[in-house]
Amino acid sequence: MEIRAALPEDIPAVSEIYNHYVRSSTCTFATEPEGPAYWEKWLSDHCEPYPAIVAIDAGRVTGWATLSRWNNRCAYRFSVEDSVYVLQECHGRGIGRALLKTLTEYARRFGHRNVIAQIADHQAASEKLHASQGFRQVGCLDRIGYKFDRWIDVAIWQLRIEDIP
Repeated sequence: MEIRAALPEDIPAVSEIYNHYVRSSTCTFATEPEGPAYWEKWLSDHCEPYPAIVAIDAGRVTGWATLSRWNNRCAYRFSVEDSVYVLQECHGRGIGRALLKTLTEYARRFGHRNVIAQIADHQAASEKLHASQGFRQVGCLDRIGYKFDRWIDVAIWQLRIEDIP
């Protein structure tokens, strides 16, 4: 498996992976699939120090991840949010772990102090993934989102970069 920066030619695969979860999961609060214009802007917005990366296996994009601004207020400038998505049929192969590990290395390199994960609906696999990389749950927003005709909690997980050995 190779982890590298996302390229324009990766956009269709990135979109396909994400839009699957839009339609079938509460791991994203988007309710409608995103089109090409969204993804072009997404890629242009994700450059240093907020990278977008992809996992490539046998020439195929099997997952993607990003660091994004946590909040636009200046005082939050040293904190970022991670997003990690893996092709449904590739779960359990270590792709998410490799992507998240790479993101935390980028966070350190770019001078970020905190990586925040917002994990909707207490997704066990995502919580386990983040815990394996040293994140800890620091809070929960109860019934903050509404999707698929039900209210959804969002657990807040934090990794302080200085805590990574």
